[in-house]
Amino acid sequence: MNPLAVELNDQLKAVNPNVHDMLSELGKNLFFPKGILTQSAEAKEKAHKFNATIGIATENGGPMYLQCFQDKLSEFEPKDIYPYAPPAGKPELRALWRKKMLRENPSLQDKHFSSPIVTNALTHGLSIVGDMFVDAGDHLVLPEMLWGNYNLTFGVCNKGVIKKYSTFTESGGFNVAAFKECLKATAAEKGKAIVLLNFPNNPSGYTPTVAEGDALVAAIKEVAESGCNIVAITDDAYFGLFYEDSLQESLFGKLANLHERVLAIKLDGATKEEFVWGFRTGFITFADGNSDSQAGLLTALEKKTMGLIRAKISNCPHPSQTFVLDALQSPDFWSQKEEKFQIMKGRAQTKAVLDNDKYTAAWSYYPFNSGYFMCLKLKRVDAEQLRVHLLDKYGVGAISIGKTDLRIAFSCIAKEDIQQLFDLVFQAEQDLA
Repeated sequence: MNPLAVELNDQLKAVNPNVHDMLSELGKNLFFPKGILTQSAEAKEKAHKFNATIGIATENGGPMYLQCFQDKLSEFEPKDIYPYAPPAGKPELRALWRKKMLRENPSLQDKHFSSPIVTNALTHGLSIVGDMFVDAGDHLVLPEMLWGNYNLTFGVCNKGVIKKYSTFTESGGFNVAAFKECLKATAAEKGKAIVLLNFPNNPSGYTPTVAEGDALVAAIKEVAESGCNIVAITDDAYFGLFYEDSLQESLFGKLANLHERVLAIKLDGATKEEFVWGFRTGFITFADGNSDSQAGLLTALEKKTMGLIRAKISNCPHPSQTFVLDALQSPDFWSQKEEKFQIMKGRAQTKAVLDNDKYTAAWSYYPFNSGYFMCLKLKRVDAEQLRVHLLDKYGVGAISIGKTDLRIAFSCIAKEDIQQLFDLVFQAEQDLA
């Protein structure tokens, strides 16, 4: 093992050995090299004569660029577009995103957590978590209604075993009891569990109530107290899109500093929060169970994360980080965001349409109150057959999940078109039924 990895592991052990034990074998071996990047950073501070370190081309005291690019990006300084971004991301962006997290998550006040590290959007963050914490055979606790890419990331790539629990109770609430039972079974079998909480949920569009959220956190704490190490991940891809009476913040705030055997990891980003899907700008943030003396632990996790980013993609795109930073600094940012939120909320208010008695024989629907999606539970026809028929005959696209579930993304349907959309789905269902 590289001495730098040993040093980081010793830092973890000194503060919280449980976090060290949560790491995968790859995670234990990760480190950030004292190589070109470190030497270039030193040169940036001290090389006042010539800086012949990092591999970019310069001209007239700045980065070299083609004017055809700069003509389109003339509002931004070349230094904020063309050079490599730091491995952990632009420091100003990281600081501002942390400030935003504190503003939007009251439970984070007075908690100790790392500075967000920039990822190449949220999927990259999931990949980092998988590589750092999931060994072959490790168990991941997930609801039956889950984003399919989790299977590819954690199952195929990291060879983890996904343990599913029923998402909803018969009365339509989040099934905390099933979650707890699944977590306890994993704890008894493995002594380590990776919990992934995705709210608003994809595909169901559900966010737990405050009481349900508190119960989930209490269950995690109880199982941790029994001696199980828990990596608790909040996939907050659709954060902020809360339309009804539900949690209005990430569970990361309540999981941070919860217990010495709980490592909380927040994955979020500008991707969907700020409607910039193609920018691919996300963040990963850590908080362990200690309320103090965390500097060494958080630094070690940050350096291991930077080492993994360096190994896999070198660094994240600089222009998109600059664009997001510029938007966050705009005086119009929050008002423009609220305007788009209200549009999304209007599109999500489809229950008045869905509760029409004419649909009763065809489907019911799963609880939804947030995010981009809702799911129909079909009663008479196969979901994949309906999807294909709906597409071929009526030109309407939807996503089939299993035998009975059809996911509808209301996020991309104008409010005035919602009724027509479900009427077409119903007509297609009748054709097959």
